[in-house]
Amino acid sequence: MYAVIKTGGKQYRVVEGQKLRVEKLPGNEGDTVTFSDVLMLGGDTPKVGQPLVNGAKVSAKITQHARDKKIIVFKFKRRKNYRRKNGHRQPFTELLITGISA
Repeated sequence: MYAVIKTGGKQYRVVEGQKLRVEKLPGNEGDTVTFSDVLMLGGDTPKVGQPLVNGAKVSAKITQHARDKKIIVFKFKRRKNYRRKNGHRQPFTELLITGISA
């Protein structure tokens, strides 16, 4: 069985036992989080929500908080002596999906 959940403005297809990186969530490592924004439950008899599936929940355990690799944001306009260099590291939370309940 799999589920499609919504968190951090994005949608993720998750399966029990999967590791997943999402936008940073509040909580400490080892805490359990529950997602009630389940858009779809898949398997033998799929259920599609309108927009959410009633009573469906996905539980996960926070394994770590970290920051992603650095990306360089470089703005440049030719012949105008305009150059701006900026770096960014996006924080994320790594989750271990522990259960999907309909």
